[in-house]
Order: sequence, then C-alpha cells, then structure tokens
Amino acid sequence: MCGFLGEIAFNGHLSDPDSFRKLLKLSKSRGPDQTRIEVVGDRIRFAFNRLAILDLSENAKQPMWSPSGRYLIIFNGEIYNHTQLRNKLCNGGSDLKSHGDTATLVACIDEWGIYKTIEKLDGMFSIGIWDSDQNSLSLVRDFAGIKPFFYGFNERSIVFASQYNQISKHPFYCNEPIDQEVLRLYLTQHFIPPPFGLLRNTYSVLPGQILTFDKNGRKRSSIYWDFPDYTQVKTNDKDALQIVKEELNHSVKAELISDVPVGAFLSGGVDSPIISSYANSNNFKTFSIGSDSPTHDESYLSNKYADSLNTMHYSVEMNAVNSIEALDRSIYSAGEPIGDFSIIPTWEVSRLASKSVSVVLSGDGADELFFGYDRFRSISKNHWLWFWPYQFRYLIRGLDRLVFNDKYINSCALSKTPGKAHFGLQSRFPVSLLDKLIPNLTNISLPNAYNTYDYKNPKSIDELYHLIRRAEFYGMLQKTLTKVDRASMANSLEVRVPFLKKTMIENVIKMGVRVHQPNKGRKKILYNLLQDIFPDIQHEQIKKGFSIPLSAWIRKEFKEPFYETLLENKFCHSFGIDKGLMEHMLNLHLSGNKDYKWPLFTLYSLAIWNKYGRKII
Repeated sequence: MCGFLGEIAFNGHLSDPDSFRKLLKLSKSRGPDQTRIEVVGDRIRFAFNRLAILDLSENAKQPMWSPSGRYLIIFNGEIYNHTQLRNKLCNGGSDLKSHGDTATLVACIDEWGIYKTIEKLDGMFSIGIWDSDQNSLSLVRDFAGIKPFFYGFNERSIVFASQYNQISKHPFYCNEPIDQEVLRLYLTQHFIPPPFGLLRNTYSVLPGQILTFDKNGRKRSSIYWDFPDYTQVKTNDKDALQIVKEELNHSVKAELISDVPVGAFLSGGVDSPIISSYANSNNFKTFSIGSDSPTHDESYLSNKYADSLNTMHYSVEMNAVNSIEALDRSIYSAGEPIGDFSIIPTWEVSRLASKSVSVVLSGDGADELFFGYDRFRSISKNHWLWFWPYQFRYLIRGLDRLVFNDKYINSCALSKTPGKAHFGLQSRFPVSLLDKLIPNLTNISLPNAYNTYDYKNPKSIDELYHLIRRAEFYGMLQKTLTKVDRASMANSLEVRVPFLKKTMIENVIKMGVRVHQPNKGRKKILYNLLQDIFPDIQHEQIKKGFSIPLSAWIRKEFKEPFYETLLENKFCHSFGIDKGLMEHMLNLHLSGNKDYKWPLFTLYSLAIWNKYGRKII
C-alpha cells in the first residue's frame, strides 16, 4: 500500500520541482519506507512513496519500468492472484528480479497489454501506466473502488494522485472554483462519490474503470468490470453456506500473503469475527475500539470473540476527551471533505493496530453483499405500492400510520421511485435546512452524471433487492471504503477486505436473492456461519460497528472547536453560509432540542478541508 503522484504536461512545462516534492510528501504516511521520483523528458514525472508489504528489497521499488522498457507504472494496492498470473507468463516469470506483485503486473502488461491484464486482476489497486510507444497515459482503478485514485485534467496537464489534496493543492488546480453541483452532492450524501471532485476540472476514477489519455490530451474511457446483473437462480441454504465458506477460505488465505505482520480489526458484530476466525493462527493479533457510551460500545463482545479465538487482542476505549486529537487529525488526513464521523474511531483503531502490524483484514463489504442494512427492508416493504398513483400511496401510508403505527408502510412509499427513496435514506441533511443555510445552492441540481440511485420499481421484489444492493455497492460502500482508506493510510496501515475479493463478489451474486431471505432479517447466511464458528456466544443483532456518541460529544468537549470552526467568517463567506442560521443550528443541537450531528460534522469536515486542503504549497 503506497502513495503516488504523477504529472503529464501537454505544453512541456511541469510544475516546480520543489512544489512537486512537497505535494508528494503529503502522502508520506501512505509510504514511509521509500520515496522515489522518475522524470521522462520534459513532459512526464512519476513519483512514489512506498509502504513495503511484498518483497521488501530494492528490486520492488517504484516507479517501475516493464522488462521491455515500453511501460512505466506506479501502482498502489495488492494483486492477490499475481502468483497465478506470473505462472502464465511465457517464461513463468523466471527472469523477474522481484517476487512482488508489482514486477508481475508490469511483466503481464508487457506480454498481454493493458486491457487484457487488467481484466485478469483480482485485488485492490490504482495504477498509472505510461506507454512510451503510444505516448499515452492510462489510469486504472480496482473493480470495487477499494483504493483511491484522483486526477486533475485541463488543457495544460494531467495530474493524478492517491490523495485529493495533492490535486487541490497543486499549482495547476488550486485556484479552480468550487463545483456547486458537487458541493450539493457532498452535503446530501456526506462524501464525494466517484467520478467527482469538489473543484472544477478535478475528478476521481470510477471503480472498474480504465481512463486513457493520448499525447494531445484526448480522453477515452472503458469500464472493464461492473456489478453483476440480476439472476433468478435459487440456491438452497446448504449450497449457499458452502459457497461462502469456500470463498472466505480462498480470499482470506490470499490476503494473508505478506512479508510483514498481518492482523485483523475485530468488532462485536458479525463480519470481522468471521474474518478473524478464518485468518487466525498462532499469536494472531486483533484490534478493537471501545466507547464510553453503552449504546455504541461493542468491546464486551469483541473481547469474547478474541478469547474464543485466543488471539492477542488489543483494545482502547474512546471518549470525548481522548478523541479530541483524532477529531481534526482524522479529517485533515482524509485530504478531502468526508462527512462520515465514524472516521474518528476508524482512525483511532488504525493508529492502535499500526503499532503492532502493517496489514489488517477488515469485514467491510459484507453488509452490502449480504443485505446487512435496514434500508433493504425499508425500501422493499413498499414494493407493491409503487405500482399505484401517488394519491393512493399517500392515503395508504396515512392509514398505516394511524392504525398500525408505521408497521407495514413507511415514508419511502411517498417517493417517486425506490431509487429516490434510497437516495433520501442516505441523506441526513434535510433539504429544507440545507437550502436555508446556503441559499446559493437552492437552485443547484446534482451532477447529471450522478446516477447511483437512478433505478425504478421492477416487477419482481427479488430484482428490487438486487437493485438496492447494487446501489449500496456504488453508494454506501464507496463512503465506507473512503473512510477506511483515509484513516488507515494516515497511520501507514494497509487494510485488506476479503469480502470484496472479485470472485467472492461474483459468486455471492450468482446465488440469487431468495436464499438470503432479506425480507426476514439481516445477513442470514453470515449469522448462520457465525453461529457455527462461535456456538457459545450470544451474538449482537443490532448493527453498531466502530461508532461514537457524537451528538453528546458536540454538546460537551467538541463544543469549542465546532463553534469556532463553523462560525469562522472566512468559511461562511466562502460557501455562502448564513452565519446566523449556522449559530442557531449549533445552539439547537447544544440545547438538545435537535440532533444535527450529521449536518454539523459534514460542514465541519468541509471547513477543515477549506482551511488546509487548498492552501498553496
């Protein structure tokens, strides 16, 4: 896991070398072990900060040229099937100096070309490839969007990087104005989804996308992997459980390969205990976070799982006082605004883990694949109603509220489509409040290219569940992966996600929907597996994860930084914020009359980025 920065100047004028080195230093925590810069002529500059995981020797250093000398690459991530790919090379890779996955990757590109190689990869990656024969640059991101990939593109240059602040601080892009449509998207979804960037002419590469730029700056896009289509296959319970067991065995085994110590995050939930059980070995280390709030604390269960597995378990309790340091550091380290406040405990548990290991496994992705969120049922329970006119839906919704206290129907039924209802469930910033707070955004629409929740109501409820799952994969999952990557890499820690191995995703989707019985509850298959592994532990049914009581913390220990930051004149003026209404929001939250933790944290993160993320180096 590493950090990179690259430039291509169409006019032959790269940025100042000192400025470039300072920008590269921003991602030093992603790669503290080695820094290297490669310049090709007067138009191309690739740079790399390395966190050594596979092949710790100089032979694995980047940027790396292919054996033929045609391709120059920088690569952040891990290729889990690189040994199998190496064996398929014409000489079995016998002449490669490094046993690492970077050498395998660049040799495969040499032999098979970019597109054929990328289609064969299973792993997590962002890759920049300079083709000296074609004078072209290709930017490639893994199929699930696990590893970040940002770029700026205008008539002057292409600049690409592992962190957004390396683009937003770059002298070619730092003076670009805020894209108001993307700003509205951020405030409503609490992160900036791909392919968007908050500044104009800045972007991120989509999951499963290859972007290619020719020598004149013409861009070509190709999607090499997309979330699988709906299948009506009905798998029985026994076969489904066996498929998941086999896939977990393969994926965890592949992701344990490392030349440095590996551990695992371990919460009191479902996913990470399963991952930890498959990864467990002698002296295996697990890491967890506790909380001073009983509602959010899972340390009791995580300790029980650790005891059952006999792992070397490390845990720390978070409270408002000892998390003050993590508040700004976690947000600043993200390099971009992110309104998901669980980045704070994720940053803290990553810091804890990084003291003992360089790699951890995580259970991320299971909620999306195995129907783990209540949103699945909140939307699908209204399936039959969307075939009726709004007036009828409104009437039935009112009757259910009056007679059954919202038991059978909820407000999702009043949305035009299930996709629009889904979008609303992901937003914790009321539109009416947003438009009053920032009047300039009232008539601003979301970007036309934003289509994550553009789905209608299919005839089959199983197909509806599949569409919800697809939207979760490209929606909520991208926010989660953003949070985990930024918090972990700020602490020089690589996080691997076995549930998001390509074959795992594809084979779980092939099972169909019915076997999961999502209308009856959360993650049926994984709960059954958890019960098999830990038969003597009473499992938690309410999803918590690594969470914190932010509402209470803002009212006490976080009060001063929130008031000071959100009421700063420069911040309010920069975004057209009604300062009086902002203060009123803070006061209402402080008094306990309202819970505005989501809007307040989303704005706080924006303010921190605005203060530090655009400052010219």
